[in-house]
Amino acid sequence: MVRFKYLALVALAGLSIACSPRYDYVITNGLIIDGTGSAGYSADIAIKDDKIALIGDLKKARHKEKIDAHGQVVSPGFVNMLSWAATGLFRDGRAMSDIKQGVTLEVFGEGSSLGPRNPSENPDADYLTFGEGMAALEASGVSVNFASFVGATTVRIYTLGYDDIAPDESQLQAMQALVAEAMEEGALGLGTSLIYPPAYFAKTDELIALSKAMAPYGGRYISHMRSEGKDFLNAFDELMTIATEAGVAAEVFHLKAAGAPNWHKLDEVLQKIDSANTAGLDIAANMYTYIAASTGVDACLPPWVQDGGKEKFLERLQDSTIREQLTDEIIDPEADYENFYLAAGKPENIRLTGFDEDSLKHYSGMNLGEIADARNQPLPNAIYDLILDNGGDIGAVFFLMSEENVARQIQLPYMTFGSDAGAVAAEGKELENSRHPRAYGNFARLLGKYVREEKLISLEEAIYRLSYLPAQRLQIQQRGRLMPGNFADIVIFDADEIRDRATFDAPHQYAEGVEYVWVNGQLVLRKGEHTGATPGKFVPGPGYKMNQP
Repeated sequence: MVRFKYLALVALAGLSIACSPRYDYVITNGLIIDGTGSAGYSADIAIKDDKIALIGDLKKARHKEKIDAHGQVVSPGFVNMLSWAATGLFRDGRAMSDIKQGVTLEVFGEGSSLGPRNPSENPDADYLTFGEGMAALEASGVSVNFASFVGATTVRIYTLGYDDIAPDESQLQAMQALVAEAMEEGALGLGTSLIYPPAYFAKTDELIALSKAMAPYGGRYISHMRSEGKDFLNAFDELMTIATEAGVAAEVFHLKAAGAPNWHKLDEVLQKIDSANTAGLDIAANMYTYIAASTGVDACLPPWVQDGGKEKFLERLQDSTIREQLTDEIIDPEADYENFYLAAGKPENIRLTGFDEDSLKHYSGMNLGEIADARNQPLPNAIYDLILDNGGDIGAVFFLMSEENVARQIQLPYMTFGSDAGAVAAEGKELENSRHPRAYGNFARLLGKYVREEKLISLEEAIYRLSYLPAQRLQIQQRGRLMPGNFADIVIFDADEIRDRATFDAPHQYAEGVEYVWVNGQLVLRKGEHTGATPGKFVPGPGYKMNQP
């Protein structure tokens, strides 16, 4: 009898194992576009834990849940090559505006990064080093994966503060050590933003030295160049000089020719990129899919006015003599700085979007000319007083680019895509200000307007440049391609319906067409609705493994 009971228990255990789900999810009947640029094909995908377990005919596979993707595309998650979501994700880790477009990896680091932070200026900080910043963000609970370049501006502020000075030898060595430490902690490379103070104060030799410190770890130099307008060609030459002298690959953040008088210069820059790559360099670029840029309204002002930081900046704006000097430079087409006031062509092409002071938020979405008229102030005096009244800089949208150049850039085989924006939720205080629609629509706009409607590139090519190409460029392993063993960062979307809805007049509108999103095997978006899951992880760069046991 005892033996009979034992055999019965063994049989029941075996039946239980045989009937237990083998996979967490099985996605059936979809058109798989795997991220490599190859043609789509019909197959099923099985997800187990955080990985893709199998691709094939899985109609009879055991699973916890089956998702029928009939009539839809199944693709790798998208990479946002220029994200400003880092600090916002601490407050709201859902990454709503990006998840709803299929983004599963945010890339930070246009000049600034979560670390290193100077302990003397941040005595109560939860994190100080680059690696601690990445760990803190992951621990806070986020829905997307993230990676980051170390910001050259962040390193400069740590060592030199906000002043227009050059580092001495010991300071430069200290800056190089900070870059090397960040690379060992997982930075992708070195990121710069050279039109903004104090980054503007860094000379080329400083940037070469920092890039040399990054080079042994296999990182990439990536830059918002010193000019995208009047001095566009020289700025690109500087990027190539840095790449050549440091022996590193390089990339242009949000490639553009800004300002109508400069639109023709894109031709020569593209020729320079082709020539550099033919000669053996590795030069690439990313972009957003709009004709307007977005930055602070202080981009209208010469950088010297911000020498020394915010307090000195605001003090100078109150000095009548300095204001006269500023006005002379702002309206001078020969002034030696990247002048967004003139690049926009007219005040009506500058919309103010991001105010801190409640008393000014009624201006949000209005153009600079309208606001100056409403305040009965001449330009550019209205700019100075608006910044003073706001207690600091104000977000703005600048219409600078041509649609023809945007379309041309999309067709470049090395072009990837970044929103240059946060990952925000269309709710609460976010609705009190306007913003650039790229936060809500950059990737859906590519797939809807430029792929489906205008047919500039194929759907397979677009997905390749949204997923596998950026993963390869950043040397990120096991992501960006649908294949067994890779992390299950997966998107299901309707290729006939995906579209951006956000506009410059009504930006707070989510994109349409993305139905499901998995991040590290966990379902974050189900039937277009966020599940609340926060499986996002820090994705380290190529130098990380060199410092691990």
